[in-house]
Amino acid sequence: MATSRPVVSVYKNDSPAEKAGTLPMPAVLMSPLRPDLVRYIHMNVSKNKRQAQAVGAKVGYDTAAESWGTGRAVARVPRAPGGGTHRAGQGAFGNMCRGGGMFSPTKTWRRWHRCVNITQKRHAVATALAASSLPPLVMARGHRIGEVAELPLVVSDGIESLVKTKQAVETLKKLGCGEELQRLIKSRKIRPGKGKMRNRRYVMRRGPLVVYNEDNGIVKAFRNIPGVDTACVQKLNLLTLAPGGHFGRFLIWTE
Repeated sequence: MATSRPVVSVYKNDSPAEKAGTLPMPAVLMSPLRPDLVRYIHMNVSKNKRQAQAVGAKVGYDTAAESWGTGRAVARVPRAPGGGTHRAGQGAFGNMCRGGGMFSPTKTWRRWHRCVNITQKRHAVATALAASSLPPLVMARGHRIGEVAELPLVVSDGIESLVKTKQAVETLKKLGCGEELQRLIKSRKIRPGKGKMRNRRYVMRRGPLVVYNEDNGIVKAFRNIPGVDTACVQKLNLLTLAPGGHFGRFLIWTE
């Protein structure tokens, strides 16, 4: 069991230095920690967004190649026709030949998606929430929470009515997330690999997740802050609670 306090402080959204009151600690935030379950469920759920991809049916087989047969002291692999060019007489079609087809070509009807047990998904979400209320695990994920008053961090419901990003950033800074926001802005790097050419040029770290009950403008206020995400408490998703399958994301709750 995660060790916990019996009550949680609620901070005022307009002056986060003051407390608006206290609430009893929800039982879900004291769930047992199951990193193995979170990893397993994350791996399977994340497969359900994949699009099918495969090699073309004729790739590697679009030359008029034919084998030379035996008696010419060369392998019986089909060879490209013609003369006067390097390509003439080169092996073709075989998976061991340059420019040939691959062995066992990939197909679009591969089993891309995975069925995931609903009870296990709920357990994984519960354990991810429990981990997010333990400072050592949140810091282990890389979040800078040195100036945050306490975890879980609960803010009064007025924060749900914010509509301007400027107000949202101001509130986050007053709650002690200034260092965390700076970390996110600095973390934007160019992605290694081919994704650069495919409209996925930049990568950056994930920051706090703001969990709200009713959207009175909070989503628009927070959506343009780098690395900060929002989630409705009725629709919590493991992929946002434990990015990369690592639990302990920094959560900011509304009352």
